[in-house]
Order: sequence, then C-alpha cells, then structure tokens
Amino acid sequence: MKWVKGATEGIVVAGGRGEGSALTQLSNPIGVFVHQLGTMYVAESGNHRVMRCYNEKKDGNVIVGGNDEGEHANQLNFPTGLSFDQQGNLYVADFNNHRVQRFSIEN
Repeated sequence: MKWVKGATEGIVVAGGRGEGSALTQLSNPIGVFVHQLGTMYVAESGNHRVMRCYNEKKDGNVIVGGNDEGEHANQLNFPTGLSFDQQGNLYVADFNNHRVQRFSIEN
C-alpha cells in the first residue's frame, strides 16, 4: 500500500489479489525498496523471490528467485530485506539460508 501525505486512504500498488504466486499476487511481502524513479522492489518471502513493480502497476516481474526455495545461487529461502549499492547491484537478506546474496540487475 502507498499512503500519500495527508491521505485518508492508501493505494494498492502491488498484489492485492489475494495470496498466491501469480504476477498479480504476493505471499508474505516483507521488504520493500522504492527507487527514486518510482520502481518498487519487494522481498516476497512466501514465494522465495524478489519482484519488481513499475509505477503503481499491480503486477510485476520476478527478478530474483521464484523457482522454489533452495540454497543454490539462483534461489532464495525466505528473503526478508533488500537494498541496492551505487552500481545498481541488488543485495538480498536470504533469511533461511543464513546469507546475504548480491545480484547484478538489468534495468
């Protein structure tokens, strides 16, 4: 949900179509990062993935994980937080794998 300063109601900007794994659904979103241009990244622990959503579209695309939980380099197991460095690399706190992973993300 996005809450604009002074608003009395929020705006659904991702998910909101019930729990699930479709691109219009989320399962246990925990971490959120909003880029200055409005692109939003969501650490979605229930589906073991990171989603990218553009400018309040209610669907997004999977940029990391989403191929079942696991410990391989392309898998996540309950991601809980995320951040970017100045070069645009994505860092994901991979909770159940007890690690932080770095990914190069294309825009």
